[in-house]
Amino acid sequence: AARLLLSALLGALPAVPAETELRFRPPAEAPVRLFTEPELARYDGQQEGQPIYLAVKGVVFDVTSGKEFYGKGAPYNALVGKDSTRGVAKMSLDPADLTHDTTGLSEEELKSLDDIFNNVYKAKYPIVGYTSRRILNEDGSPNLDFKPEDQPHFNIKDEF
Repeated sequence: AARLLLSALLGALPAVPAETELRFRPPAEAPVRLFTEPELARYDGQQEGQPIYLAVKGVVFDVTSGKEFYGKGAPYNALVGKDSTRGVAKMSLDPADLTHDTTGLSEEELKSLDDIFNNVYKAKYPIVGYTSRRILNEDGSPNLDFKPEDQPHFNIKDEF
């Protein structure tokens, strides 16, 4: 019965040349993943062959292509596997700064954070998800201020 229904539905669709279908196909949405702190910690660059993720401002980036900076033993490895927003803002690798917390940062540090976020991370690395803290409030309810980031480096040719 399902096969009959499917062929009836397909028969109702106008015939479109395959080439046209491809040209007008909307880009596939990459699934957005929500990361808890323990989940994000798994992507800390310590295991060979595993992706390396870093969160800044609650946006999780795949920084695997920058393995020489973020991989095991690399200079910025301390930043990965967590939301390191404060460390990025202060340009600090001090463990106390490797947190999402931006309380008390100066105007200059906040401007530096935005510059690095936009001109380094968003420009170079794919977004793979968000930290649960960015999408959910403390009580688990949805954060109504959540706004997904766009990816300026996205290219429709990547879809084919």
